[in-house]
Amino acid sequence: MRTATTANRRKRTINPLPVQPARSRPIKHQPAVRDRRAAGSPRVHRFKDSLALSERFVDADWWEPLYKRAFPTLASAVAVREDGWAQRGGIDRLLTLSCGRTYTVDEKIRMHDWPDVLLERWSDEQRRVPGWIQKPLAADFIAYAFVPAGMCLLLPVVPLQRAWRQHGRRWIGLYGTRAAQNPGYVSVGVPVPRQVLMQAIVEAMLVS
Repeated sequence: MRTATTANRRKRTINPLPVQPARSRPIKHQPAVRDRRAAGSPRVHRFKDSLALSERFVDADWWEPLYKRAFPTLASAVAVREDGWAQRGGIDRLLTLSCGRTYTVDEKIRMHDWPDVLLERWSDEQRRVPGWIQKPLAADFIAYAFVPAGMCLLLPVVPLQRAWRQHGRRWIGLYGTRAAQNPGYVSVGVPVPRQVLMQAIVEAMLVS
């Protein structure tokens, strides 16, 4: 009589099917649900107000803990305050690890916990001055912080901008643009959902 043990042994001798290599899921580019607060007349943006906002949060107590979680061997996180090539190049903070390795960070602040990342396409739309998603940047990372949540997206600049080159036109068609009226010029950004952007960054790291 065949026992359950014998049957189990026979089952174990069956050759398994070959394992198929995992494939990355395609990015789901879906139209975003527009927030009512984004509708209406263009938002008025003033450089002095933006600069004051940035300076207001440069010493926020949640910056260093966030950087330490991202870089466990962080030795220092020094804010770049003096006007110079680094500040003009968009570098707000210099991170130094215990091994001596350094990283430069451009910090961006959003006062609401929006579900998207607003990628600045044009710094000056009329004069076609490229925004930070298109122009060469000196920073290694963009720390895109959401103040209410006390969290940030640490975006690596090189794959971030490559993702924009690969998907930017499609994102504009799907998610539209947001204009900010500045004194004398208009800047334009594209609100890309966080999940879509992060997946595109990961895929942009694959170069073939």
